[in-house]
Amino acid sequence: MSGREAYLAARVLNALLREDYGGLSSRVSRTKDGTGLLLADGRWVRLVPGALFQDFVVAEDERLGLEQVLETLAEVADPADAEGVAAFFEECLAALGALELHDAHAVEVLARKPSYETLAAFVDHPVYPTSRARVGLSEADLLAYAPEFAPSFELRWAAVTGAVPGAARLPADVAPWESDEVLFPVHPLTVGEVRKIDGVRVLDEARVTVRPTLSMRTVELDARTHLKLPLPISTLGMRNRRSIKPGTLGDGAEAELLLRELADPDVLLADEQTYAHAGHEYLAWMVRRLPEGEIVPVAALAAPGVLAELGDVVPAYLRVLLRWNVRLFVRYGVALEAHQQNLALVFQGDRMRLLVKDNDGLLASPARLRAAGVAVPEFADGRMLDDDPHALADVFVTITLHLAAAAVAFAAMPGDRAAALLRATLAEALDEYGDDPMARILRARTLDAARLTGKSMITAGTLVAKERSGARDVNKFYGTSGPNYLRRA
Repeated sequence: MSGREAYLAARVLNALLREDYGGLSSRVSRTKDGTGLLLADGRWVRLVPGALFQDFVVAEDERLGLEQVLETLAEVADPADAEGVAAFFEECLAALGALELHDAHAVEVLARKPSYETLAAFVDHPVYPTSRARVGLSEADLLAYAPEFAPSFELRWAAVTGAVPGAARLPADVAPWESDEVLFPVHPLTVGEVRKIDGVRVLDEARVTVRPTLSMRTVELDARTHLKLPLPISTLGMRNRRSIKPGTLGDGAEAELLLRELADPDVLLADEQTYAHAGHEYLAWMVRRLPEGEIVPVAALAAPGVLAELGDVVPAYLRVLLRWNVRLFVRYGVALEAHQQNLALVFQGDRMRLLVKDNDGLLASPARLRAAGVAVPEFADGRMLDDDPHALADVFVTITLHLAAAAVAFAAMPGDRAAALLRATLAEALDEYGDDPMARILRARTLDAARLTGKSMITAGTLVAKERSGARDVNKFYGTSGPNYLRRA
C-alpha cells in the first residue's frame, strides 16, 4: 500500500463519517483502547478528535487501504444509491492515480518556478477528499492540461453558422484571426463534444497558447487576462459538471455589478462582463480581466513556501474578508460563494487588496436589498435569491468561514492561535452592527453556536441523486455539523 493510498483512504473515511452517510457514525464505539470505527472487514480503526469541521478523524498512525474503506461504504449504502456509489469508486481511483502522478512530477514542476496558480493546485481541497479526480481523463490528459503540472497548450476553435443569440465577439487581443464567422474558443478536451453539435465546424488549426489556472476550465492568456471555457468533466462530485449552462455567465456578470456597488475600498472585482453562449453547454466563453498588481490565489497560501515568501499576510486578509462579508450579510442580505479558489490577494505597492471572481453562486435577499435601496438583480437562476436569513447564514458559515477563513488560518498557524484570531476578527466585524437582527443571527450561527453547519458534499455531489436527497443545489446541501472551532480560544 502506498503512502498516498493510505492518505486518500483516511480522507475518504473522514468525509463519509463527517456526512454520516448510511448511518456510518453508529459504528463508532468507545473501548478501553479509545474511540474507533468498525470497518466492513472487521478492522477497528482508531479515531481521534477532529480539529476542524468534524468530531472525529482517523488517527494519523492508522494505515488504511482504499478497498477497506470502499467496502465499508458499499456495506452501509442504500441500494437506491448503487449508481452513485459506483461513481464514487471511480472518483477514488481517479484521485489516487492523479495524486501518484503528481508526486512523480512535483519536483520537476517546482524546478520550473511555477506560478501561484500552479502552487495552489498542489493543495488538496480542505473538505472534499477526491478533489484531484477528473474521471475519464488519462495520465497524458492530466499532464497536458491539469494545473498542477504547469503545462501550456493551444486552444482549438469552432465556427458556428447561423445567428448566435446574444453572442459577443471575442476581444481583439483574444481572437486569433479576423473572420466573418462566429468563432468560439474550445478547450482541447472539449473538441469531441463540440464535433457532435449541429451547425458547428471545428477548425483544424489550433491557435493561442494558454496555461491552466487552478479551476482548470479557466485558462490564462496572460497575467491580466483569463478565459473561462466549458469542460466535459466533473470535479468535486459527479453532479458538478464543468460545462457552462445558458444563463450562468449572465448571472455572474449581474452579480459582479451588484458587488461592485457594495464593495469595500479594499475589495476588487474581476471584470467578467464580456462573454458569449451559443445555447449549448459546450459552446461558451467568458473573458476575465484582472487588475494590476501581483495576484496570489487564496488557495495558494496553504502551499509550501508561499507564506514564507509573502510574510504574515493572513491576519490582514482575514480582516478584509470578514469585515466585508459581514457587512454584505447584515446590511444587504448577501452571502458569497467565494471560497479559497474564487478569492485572491492583490499586492499593489505597499497595499494588499482582496480580489473576488466567479460570482454566479452567491445568495441574495431581495427584501434586504430593497430595504437598503439597492436594485434586485434579475438572475436567470432563481435559486440565487432567497429571503431566508438562515439560508444566507448557511452559505456564510460553510463558504466564508470554513473554506475562505478557517482552512487558511489553520493551515498557516497553530490551531489555538488560528481559533483566537478567527474569533477576534469575526467578533470585531460583528460588533460594528450591535443588536441589528441580522448581526444577531450571524453571531448566533457562528461565535455563539455550539456546533457549526457543514455541507454534505459527497452525499449530494455523487452518492445520492437529487430526487432522493431533495437538494435543489448540490453545492448548497447541508445536514451535517461539526464542533465550533471558534470556541477553542
